[in-house]
Order: sequence, then C-alpha cells, then structure tokens
Amino acid sequence: MESSLTLSRAPVAEATDRMPRLRIADDKAMLRAAAEATRDLIAPRPAIYWADLIASVVVGYGALAAAVTLRQTGWVVFAAVVAALALYRALSFIHEVSHMKHSSVPYFRGAWNVLVGVPMLTPSFMYEGVHNLHHAKTRYGTSEDPEYLPLALMKPWTLPAFVVISALAPLGLLIRFAILSPVSLLSPKLRTIVRERYSALAINPQFRRRAPEGDALTLWNRTEAAASSWAIAVVVLTATGVFPLRSVAIALAIGAGVAVVNQVRTLVAHLWENDGEPMSVTAQYLDSVNVPPPALLPALWAPVGLRYHALHHLLPSLPYHALGEAHRRIGAAVERGSPYHKASYAGLPGLVNKIVRSTFQSR
Repeated sequence: MESSLTLSRAPVAEATDRMPRLRIADDKAMLRAAAEATRDLIAPRPAIYWADLIASVVVGYGALAAAVTLRQTGWVVFAAVVAALALYRALSFIHEVSHMKHSSVPYFRGAWNVLVGVPMLTPSFMYEGVHNLHHAKTRYGTSEDPEYLPLALMKPWTLPAFVVISALAPLGLLIRFAILSPVSLLSPKLRTIVRERYSALAINPQFRRRAPEGDALTLWNRTEAAASSWAIAVVVLTATGVFPLRSVAIALAIGAGVAVVNQVRTLVAHLWENDGEPMSVTAQYLDSVNVPPPALLPALWAPVGLRYHALHHLLPSLPYHALGEAHRRIGAAVERGSPYHKASYAGLPGLVNKIVRSTFQSR
C-alpha cells in the first residue's frame, strides 16, 4: 500500500553526470529456490483473513469511539494511538485485496469495502488496477510505475516533505469524495481529471489512470457512490452540529496518523535507487526491503506482511500469512552468498538513515 502524495521527478535530471549503475542479472538459483520452497504456501487461509480483519476493525473503531468520548487528555492520546495502529492494519488489507483471487476468500473484498474502504474513504478501486502495474517487470522503477519515485536520488528536502504532506490525506480524501465526485458528474472533462489523477493510491506524478471496464467499472461506480455519500454525510452532519467538531477533529487526526505511519513505511519499503531503467526481478528484489524477526516493531508499522516487502516482490502471489514461513524456508535453501540475504535489514532507524545519506551523496 502506497500513499497518494506526489513529488516531482525533476531533481533526478540534475544527476545526469552520475556514473551509470551496473545492471543486475537475474539470479536463477535464487528464483528457482524461492519457487520450489513455497509451492505449498500459495493457497490463502480464509479463516486467518477474516479473523485478522474483524479483530483489527473491532479494536480500531472501538478505540476511535473511546478517543472521541473520553475527556482526559492522556487517555484520549492513548486511545487515538491504538485506533491509528489498528485501523492502519485494517486498511493495509487493501494490498491483499489487490492481489488475491476473490473466489479464494469469498466476499472478503466486499466486506473490506463496507468495513474499511468506504468509511475511511479508500475504496478498493483506488488500489486495484494500479498496484499490479508496480509489479510489472517492465514497469517497476520506471516513469510508468505508479508507486515509484527515485527518492534516494532526489534532493534531501523531499524526504520530510514526502512524509509531512501525507498528514493532509484525510482532508484530501474528504474533498475528493464529498466535492469532486458529485461535481465531476456534471463535467466530463473534470470527470476525466478526477479519474486519471485523483483515483489511485500512487506517488508518481506522471501516472495517469486508465478508465476501468466491465466488472471493474461496476465496482468502481458502486463503491465511489457509497464513499461519496458517506463523505457528504460527514460534512453535512458536522456543519449542522450533529457530529461534534471536537470528535471530527480527533477522527481526522487519527486518519492523519494512519497516513503518516503508512508514508514512513513507504519511505523504507524500497531503496528508491533506480533512475528509470527497466530492472530484472533480482534487481527489483534488491531494491526492496525485508525487515524480518527478531525485530518486533515492524509488526506495527509494516503490518499484514508488509515487513516482507522484498519477498513480496519476489513472489507476489503468496498470501501475507505465509510470508514469514516462506522467508525462513528460502533463507535456508539458498547459499550464504545468495542475493536473497542482502534485502534484509534490522529496522526502521537504519533504513531511514540509509535513504537520507543517499540523498546527500547523490548531490
């Protein structure tokens, strides 16, 4: 899952004097070992999906309710933090929804949209049909990748901007669905702009979304109508005093917290060192990040399998609950010098430090 924040790719053009990067060929032994070691892990386990989602939703909305009703500041902050982390986990299932065969976990996408996607104004169409482009071998890391920017090669100020601006995401989503959705129905030109530029969880400003067709269009229309109705209701009920302004402000702050945590995770999900050239699968893997155990905090800031982001790029069809076992098996199957071991990192501080240093070195 990526954020909708967009930053210019222009600073990369200033680095034309850099030495060209060596192209990394595919390590066939690693790819073969990964495929062979995980053949029995492909099938998703619906019980895990449902139990995890429902628990995250119950804790998240329960803590949200506590945050808007409690009066003691300390308890409000505590409840808000719990709500943000639980709802972030629930929201992260959009990544699984974009990959799964929906017949393998029946009704899960619909339930996720009802419980999370529509209430949090991030219906599944914002990611489905977009995220798969990030996994296309010929698109990853290029200008045609909706979820990639060469952040490590850009100016240092872009990193704090990348994170801080994400706090505006809840307000932006409210404007998108409460205002732009209904108004765009009156203007085909505006409707095209909304569809192309404001209907995807992407970070690449050059990305323009194509019009959906068939079942995807039907799902889009239904969930957008639901999200738009909810967004308009929130605005109207707040304006008329039915929703107390304090409660709405706390809810928006929790949403901003979710967006910021996700943006920090996005910042360290890759090394962001590719400057537009197509990459082999192995190169894509090495440009991505695993943060496996014994680190514990990644379970909070990279939930639902996102702590194994590099492994996910190696085997996108693996369900999130199988990634830990897959990582253990592949690590044992490959040789000590295999590229597989080079994508694992100890934790968040080191990764942030690495990309910050890269931005200064690229200058």
